[in-house]
Amino acid sequence: MVRRIGAAGLLVIALTACAVGEKAAAGSTAPAPDPTTPAPTTPAPAQRAEQADQVGAVLARMSLEEKVGQLFMPVLYGTAADTVSGENQARYGAATPAKVIARYHLGGVILFPQNIKSIGQVVQLTNGLQHASKGVPLIIGTDQENGLVSRMSALMTDFPGASRIKGPADARAVARATGEELRALGVNLDFAPVADVNINPRNPVIGPRAYGKDPRRVATMVSAAVKGFRDSGVAATAKHFPGHGDTNVDSHTGLPVIKHTRAQWERIDAPPFKAAIAAGVDAVMSAHIVFPKLDPSGDPATLSKPLLTGLLRGTLGFKGVISTDALNMEGVRKKYGDGEVAVRAVQAGADLLLMPNDFPKAYSAVLAAVKSGRITRQRLDESVTRLLTLKKNRGFLTQAPVASAAQAAKVLRSAEHRKLAASAESR
Repeated sequence: MVRRIGAAGLLVIALTACAVGEKAAAGSTAPAPDPTTPAPTTPAPAQRAEQADQVGAVLARMSLEEKVGQLFMPVLYGTAADTVSGENQARYGAATPAKVIARYHLGGVILFPQNIKSIGQVVQLTNGLQHASKGVPLIIGTDQENGLVSRMSALMTDFPGASRIKGPADARAVARATGEELRALGVNLDFAPVADVNINPRNPVIGPRAYGKDPRRVATMVSAAVKGFRDSGVAATAKHFPGHGDTNVDSHTGLPVIKHTRAQWERIDAPPFKAAIAAGVDAVMSAHIVFPKLDPSGDPATLSKPLLTGLLRGTLGFKGVISTDALNMEGVRKKYGDGEVAVRAVQAGADLLLMPNDFPKAYSAVLAAVKSGRITRQRLDESVTRLLTLKKNRGFLTQAPVASAAQAAKVLRSAEHRKLAASAESR
């Protein structure tokens, strides 16, 4: 779960970004995407080979600094790429998001409520962010779980949260409609669905964000939601691995410990993640939680090679992007400094480093670790390849999508989506 940033006008930018003025966005000659068109399907073997060639070609022309920049999703400030912000200047030595992006070769952005004013403004923002990326198009993401965590709620249909959805067909339909609305705004990745099995009624951070406490039901609902996002063309993220459902500590403010045995994890926590992977989920987000029976080191899962590389990649066979939870959360900062946290996350197996507490320090630490060989060039290329492959699979590796304010106005809060929101909710 990504922590809400409270500063007004916050622009959380990751793996890229920047925004140009409305005149530039309006003047684009690129065709606007139609959010109602079918989503890209899982590629056949011949298509996968072609995609690998395209990803390899993009990777081959990137510098070391550009590759490292692709890993990061830092917080920037402002509502447009050319917004001058004292906060940006103080934190990064560059006054606008566009200049920060250029300095660090960023590859994506995450939007928060402070970025949201109107449909036209968000479309201008996302188009501007894409325009500002002179290399690979951006991953533009947000936390739109619906319910308690709904960063875009000011504009989007009020769909029920996970615990209030009736069944798998409804979960798929709601995810598809959510993705259609996000895509119409220029957002191409959602940090959803929640794959945690909430068996602890005192859980302070998951609760109704989960589909429930029955592992089989949660697995079925998560699978349906992943397929719904795929139907819409928006990338999905299952979170929070290896399972945040049995905690009574909020990892934003502390470090939870889950004492499940391996057998308990297999029975309770694993099924939704297995189901998400089987359904073709694009990304999995790690949790800042300690699982001593799965890794006795005392490190949270985000920094645990046995959990991310051994369990998630090896045992479960996940080949997509592993994203950290927000690296400004206390659960991951208890033991190591901000630079070391980023290095250890990459060593553990993470590909996307979300919202570092001190981004320049984290970037410099990872770059230095690659130059020294502490992180091998092969390991760096593995992560960048997975990030580029996600972009390719969602259709924006070589050409950035361009959102249309007029089309978005038709899709967001449409009569069809409002009807779905009412019918999908369990009464």
